Parts: sequence; C-alpha cells; structure tokens
Amino acid sequence: MYTSFFGFKEKPFNLTPDARYLFLSPHHKEALDHLLYGINERKGFIAITGGVGTGKTTLCRTILSHLDTSTKSALIFNSFISDNELLKTIIQEFDIETEHELESKKDNIDVLNRFLLDNFSQGGNAVLLIDEAQNLSHTVLEQIRMLSNLETEKEKLIQIVLVGQYELAELLATPSLRQLNERITVRYDLRPLEFEDIKGYVEHRLVVAGGRGNVRFTNGAFRKIYKYSQGNPRRINAVCDRALLIAYAREGYIISKGMVGKAINDFSKNLGIDHSVLSWHRRGTESATIVVLLLVLLIIIAGLAGWNFRDKIGSVFSGREQIPIVRAEYDTPVSSEPTVKSDDLFLDEKTSLAGLFDRSNIRLETGDNLGLFSFDVAPEYYVMFKKPFRIHLPDSLSSSLTSPRYLLIHRVKGDGAIAVDSEGKEHDIARGFILRYWDQKISWVYPYKNKGIRLMKGVLTPDVLEIQRILNDIGYMVNPTGVYDESTFNGVMKFQEDFGLMADGIVGLRTRALFYQMVD
Repeated sequence: MYTSFFGFKEKPFNLTPDARYLFLSPHHKEALDHLLYGINERKGFIAITGGVGTGKTTLCRTILSHLDTSTKSALIFNSFISDNELLKTIIQEFDIETEHELESKKDNIDVLNRFLLDNFSQGGNAVLLIDEAQNLSHTVLEQIRMLSNLETEKEKLIQIVLVGQYELAELLATPSLRQLNERITVRYDLRPLEFEDIKGYVEHRLVVAGGRGNVRFTNGAFRKIYKYSQGNPRRINAVCDRALLIAYAREGYIISKGMVGKAINDFSKNLGIDHSVLSWHRRGTESATIVVLLLVLLIIIAGLAGWNFRDKIGSVFSGREQIPIVRAEYDTPVSSEPTVKSDDLFLDEKTSLAGLFDRSNIRLETGDNLGLFSFDVAPEYYVMFKKPFRIHLPDSLSSSLTSPRYLLIHRVKGDGAIAVDSEGKEHDIARGFILRYWDQKISWVYPYKNKGIRLMKGVLTPDVLEIQRILNDIGYMVNPTGVYDESTFNGVMKFQEDFGLMADGIVGLRTRALFYQMVD
C-alpha cells in the first residue's frame, strides 16, 4: 500500500524471515561467527538459543549463504516429527537418491552414513540445521545424538545445529539428555538489540527495501520503539510497519514519536478483547462453561497419553497442520536460473576486466586516474550497488578451471541482476543464483584524482556536503551542514563498519570508492 509512496521496492518490515534483511548487530554477528566456527572446524554439535522474534530463523537462512560450495546443507523447520521421519527428511534434504522408500531406521541410517562418507572423501562437509528445536521430543533428540556417532577416526561427518527458544537449553539440561548436552561444544545465546543498534537496524531495512533516504525516523521515535520492543526485532518490525502506514495516511515522510505511539496504541487495541464477543459469551455462559470443562478434560487425556504423543496433541491444540519442509539450499526454481549456460557467465580475468571497463562508461577528466578496487562485502549488500561490478567466484569453482573466474554484473534489479556473458550479451539472473556463487570479494573501477583530499572531523569543504548527501541517500542519516561534524563522523564510521572497512571515520580513497558505487 505505502511502498510506491515512499519509493520502496518492497515492504521493509515484513515479519517473514529474509536473509537479505539480517542486520549484523554485535549480538547477531557473534552468533554468525559461532556458527561459522563450529561448522568450519567440524565441532559436531552447535546450539543457538534466543527469545521469540530475536532473528534465529533469519540467522539460519543467512548461514547457508556463508557456506562454501563443498558444504552440503539441510534446513528443517518442522520440529514436530518422529525419529524415523527425521531420518527420512534429512535424506530428502540432502537430495540422496534411493531406489525405493526406506522404512526401517537402520536402512535410513545406513544410506545417510554412506552419503556422508562419500561426501567426506571428496573433501566436503555436511550441516544439519534444525529450527524450533525446543519442540523436539526426547526420542528425536536421542536419535540426533546417535547421528553424531557418524564419524571417521579424526573428523565428524556431519555438523548439527540446534536452534531454539530458551526452553531448548532447559530441555537439554534434563538428566535423560545429559549425553547429548555434553557433546555440544559451541553455544550462543542470541540477545535482543541494544538501544544504540535500533537506528542502524531500522535504516538498514529501509535501504534493503530500496529506500533512498527520504523516510526519516526522529530520535524520539527511536526511543519510543526501543521502549516498546526492548530490542526485539519482530516487535520493531511490527511497530515500524504500522508507523509507516500512519505516515502514508498523513502523506508525511518523517516518522515522529507521536506516530510510533499511535502505532503502539493500535496494537494494544488489536490485542484487547472485543466487547461484542464478551456480550455474546455472557449470553452463553452455560455453553462456555461446558467448553472449558471439555478443554480441561482433553488436557488431562493428553497428559495421560504420554510424552511420545505430545507432538500430535500439540498440533491439535495449536491448530497447526504439518508444516511442509523448506528446501535447505539457496537453489531457486528452474525458471529463475539464467537461460544461458552458467559456464558462459563465468568469465576469465581478461574478459571480465574488459567488460567491466566497457560497461562502466567512465569519462576521465584532467588529473583523473582509473583504478580497480576490490572489497570483501557480505552478500545482503549487493542490492545497494548502482554501477557495474564483478563477483569473484569461489576458489572451489575456479580450481577446476585454468584461471580464476568472475561473474560480471551490469545492473542490479529488484529480484536479481543483469549479468554479461563472454560475448557481451546480457542475461537476467535471480538473487538465488548470485548468492550461490557469492564469495565475499567483489571489484569495480573507480576514477580518482592523484591528490585526493582525506576528509576528517573539523574539515569544511564542498566535498563534505557531497559526502553528507551520499550518507543520507543510502540511509545513514546526518545533517547536511557542509561541516565534518560529530554526526558525519559517526555516520561514516557506521558505514565503514557495515562494509568491512577500517572504521576510523576518515573518508579516504577506499571509502570514497565504496561511496561511488552506491550513488547514481
């Protein structure tokens, strides 16, 4: 509704998990680092816990984009599952082909073991991620522990990541799961955002959604958001989405403290009880009493039915049907693949450089130089790039060829990008294709002057005003005063931190080159 009014490509505060929107607060970055360490060092068991809405599921999706191509992965969201169903699902998620459906646990484990041994012999790794793991039964958790016994003399064949709410830690601490709990060597408790991260979180989502800096939240609005949400990302998303709707209705671009307060009040009303429903219940008190008694009776029956049936009973009370298994990898549907062969898009050094310089279409002025600048950038930021760039393909892919290979991107689109093949022809590629071959390092050409001025705190030049304009355009809100003040210094430092530069607050050559890539 409000996306076109604000100039967004999509709603920035959707509640559905999307790896593009992961904001790497200190807590989320530490969680990601723990995951990568545990997986790459083959630690076997990893446990990530956190409260509802803290971003655990988004973290699960993001970690898949950070794994190299030699790592097979399976992501399971349906934790209401039996031990044998778990084995079948893992086999399905790893795309293991079998002649017929296997019924016994032994047959499923044997097939899985052969796959893991073959994968390991080829230098690969395997990761199993289970979300909402606090819902797993003791029987399933014991089966998961047994899976960790699939190993060689020196290495674990599969790395198992359990992600869940705080109840997961309590569940693992029970005496019956002591053996499993002792095998977990990497743990992290994902905490909510701190107050100082709220502004960065909100502005990050605005930028990823295609915002150009015309939407601004006041400091009072940020304080109100934090007071209501206590740093919980899901609550932040909910209140910000409602605040944007209120601003749209008022045809305004500044989100005030009052708008946030109204959004919170709207939630409070929605969470309240409808008085007409109460009146209906008063007229039917006797029927309501019977319903309550029936519910109590069902709960008693459920308790007597035993632990092994808790998943089925839980689904009856929650109204939840079996959740379809989500595919584990970033592979996109066939229709989203480029129509050209992938090999034709994987360019060598000479071809990619020639195409990059040609597509950049730069006119040099007197005193200008043209340089090739490389950066290590997280994949979620590629949507911010405005000029042609090339993606350095993973070494594991290049090692099978005679020289390194690159993916040349002419232009980013809302659902992917336009890539250039070896003959200079353009092809649409999907976001999933980009993420699959993203290996952090990217490069582009940038025209710079021999005597570039380093901008730092206290400087007063026309260049400072230009930097302030760029910061505002890409979502790092500062006052365009023309003076390199404290606000500008902090904005530059935040930008440098987000993109892996030395966060010294000084605008030097590399920071300028990165700014250059993000403006039209």
